[in-house]
Amino acid sequence: MLDVEHIETFYGQSQALYGVDLNVQEGEVVTLLGRNGMGKSTTVRSIMGLTPVRAGRIRFDGRPIHRLPSHAIARAGIGLVPEGRQVFPNLTVYENMVATAANRMGVPEPYTLERVLAIFPRLADRLDHYGNQLSGGEQQMLAIVRALMTNPKLLILDEATEGLAPLIRAEIWQGLTQLKANGHAILVIDKNLDALMKIADHHFVMQNGRVVWQGRTDQLAANEDLKSRYLGV
Repeated sequence: MLDVEHIETFYGQSQALYGVDLNVQEGEVVTLLGRNGMGKSTTVRSIMGLTPVRAGRIRFDGRPIHRLPSHAIARAGIGLVPEGRQVFPNLTVYENMVATAANRMGVPEPYTLERVLAIFPRLADRLDHYGNQLSGGEQQMLAIVRALMTNPKLLILDEATEGLAPLIRAEIWQGLTQLKANGHAILVIDKNLDALMKIADHHFVMQNGRVVWQGRTDQLAANEDLKSRYLGV
């Protein structure tokens, strides 16, 4: 579904990514792991066209997207849950959910208000609250729901549960587990390795703007040296 091939990305004259390769297959949950500042968010920004690549290519559903503007990439079927949530503070929860709702891919059973509220029922009692009246965890749920309402083929989450209370984190992981059970493809960045390994199929580990390891969950779980060297666990 998503093929990132040897991309290089810069901020001005400073190179951030050095030949990054990764892929996500249909129905697969993939993680992007590494300590802070290793290029994970830049990789996501490159995929979404927010920080354009200077070399390499990115294909989605067999179509090159690395020269497309961000809005066209989103319309192609990639939903982003950005770091920092970025919900609309002056819109209600309901308005946030429906503002960008669409089914451009013609999904037979699209995400509707009822379906997404079944995944994150906490939001059902907050529909008339404004975005800036929500807790951080509720805002994160809303950011996920807002992305789902565009009915993307691939959902990308940058720091899925960073800074959230344990109870809220558990609700979000439960929601992502349900999305996986529905066959949804997901690319996720997070530091909660135990939770990630319960839902993910494949992992990519980054160090200094490069992918230094990739493999299955069972391989990652068995590799204590890798986890200690690159993930600090």
